[in-house]
This record gives sequence, structure tokens and C-alpha cells, in this order.
Amino acid sequence: MATIDRHATTLALAHALSAAERGLAVIPLSRTKLPALRSPHHEQPEPTPCHGECGRPGHGVYDASTDPRRIRELFTAAPWATGYGIACGLPPHHLIGIDLDTKSGTDAPAALRELALRHLFTIPATVVVATPSGGRHIWLAGPPDAVIPNSAGRLAPGIDIRGAGGYLVGPGSRTEHGVYSAVAGTAHLPPASCPPALLRLLTPPPRIHQPALPHTPVPAPVQRGQGLVQFVLAAHEGQRNTRLFWAACRAYENGIGESLTDDLTDAALRVGLTEHEARSTIASAARLTGHA
Repeated sequence: MATIDRHATTLALAHALSAAERGLAVIPLSRTKLPALRSPHHEQPEPTPCHGECGRPGHGVYDASTDPRRIRELFTAAPWATGYGIACGLPPHHLIGIDLDTKSGTDAPAALRELALRHLFTIPATVVVATPSGGRHIWLAGPPDAVIPNSAGRLAPGIDIRGAGGYLVGPGSRTEHGVYSAVAGTAHLPPASCPPALLRLLTPPPRIHQPALPHTPVPAPVQRGQGLVQFVLAAHEGQRNTRLFWAACRAYENGIGESLTDDLTDAALRVGLTEHEARSTIASAARLTGHA
């Protein structure tokens, strides 16, 4: 049975209610940073997908609310909660969390700075939360019409993204590793708008589904990468470097980076980049995906 720390629970509830006043939907978390309430369907032999339609709590981020009465009900049902999670992707802020990890041995802040220099964006003044392990959570606001997916290491090693369906551990939460706290001078800032160049990196391109014909031979690596080449060729001014970098990262992640380099470079030249710019961007993608 979970140990109950009523003082920690009271503080977590107070912080959660304060966050809700700012329009942030919250849920109670346990010391493990997981949702404190267990699914009401866990004993069913074949539980059906439910996002709270049953009316009972225990659906993780789908329980998130800004209603003080509802939040108190959730914490009452989970008296062992010592923290709270803030749901991402919901109005009014459509929160996006940039999680800079330090435990993996990578220099995530440096990777983010390199991305910012490469794609000409600056992280604006916004809420920054320090994690017990020494990492940072950067809060940004996304546009209402953008659905930013959760990802781990896709943008760069050590950088995780919390988007739609995800949540961030709120400042003031106590976990088994320590307390999350807002960095001095940022606690009362509103989440700043995500820079457009960074937003483009976070938004995956639309997938084109092409059913394979029977007995179709497995394509060669370069053939498999032609979709990435076409993605670069479709770039407009202002997107060229971003699209090339994204395509090169995906190529290296799928083991075809080296074989696709010339095709990607040629595509970049055709949309207006110089050869130096193209090869420098591809080299950057190789470094950030650990293939340099």
C-alpha cells in the first residue's frame, strides 16, 4: 500500500489548483511521476479502450481538469499523491514541453543551442522547470491547429517532447528523486509562443500511405529514401534548411543516411541551398543522431 504523506499531498494540491487558475489542466501524480489513480478497467480480462467515457477517474491525462472541484475530487481519491501533472496540447495554451535530459550522458542544452543556431530561432522568455536530476523542462505555447506528438530523442539526443496526450510534472511536485521547481524569475511567466522554425521541426510531415503490391520486391535503401528526397524538393523558401535537416535525421535513424546523402544534397541544391549549406546541414543531422 502506498505511504501517505499528507503534507506533500496538501502542497501538491495547492500547486495544482494554482496551475489550474492559469488555465492548465492537471492530474494527481504519485512519487514515481505516474498518474496516481489506477485504471478502473485494470481487472477486466480484455479492457476496452476508454478515455474517461465511463465517468470514473483513473484514465491518466484524460482526467486532467481546470475545475477546482474536480481537481479536489481527484486528489481525495488519491491521498498518496505527492505531485501533479500538467496536460499538454489543451487550450488555452496548447502546451508543448521541451524536456532537456541530463541522465543519458548527452548535452541536451548544447544540442538545443545548435538547433537554434542552425534554424535561426531563439527560445523566448518562458516558464522553465528544474528537475531533480538537473534537467530542464521548457514550456512553450503551440497554435490551436497544430498537433505536436510526443517523442523521445527524435529532435536530438537527450531532447524529449511532450505534446498532445502527454503531460509535464508540475513545479512543486515531490517525487522519489526530489522536488521539481520553477527556475527563478520564470514561475509567473505565461508559456511563450513556440518559435515558428522550432514548430516546423516538431511537426511531422503528413504520411503518404501507398499499399504494397503482391510480391513487390524490397526496395533498395536509396529507393526507400526517395520519400525523404521528395519532402526536401517540396520545400518553400524559409523551409528548405528545416526540411533538409529533418529528412537527413530520419535517413540516419533508418540506416540510409550515408547512401542518401548525395540525393538529399542534390534536392537541396534544386530548391536553392548552396552545396556548403546542404552538406553542413546533413553533417549536423549526422552528429545529432550519433552517426558522425
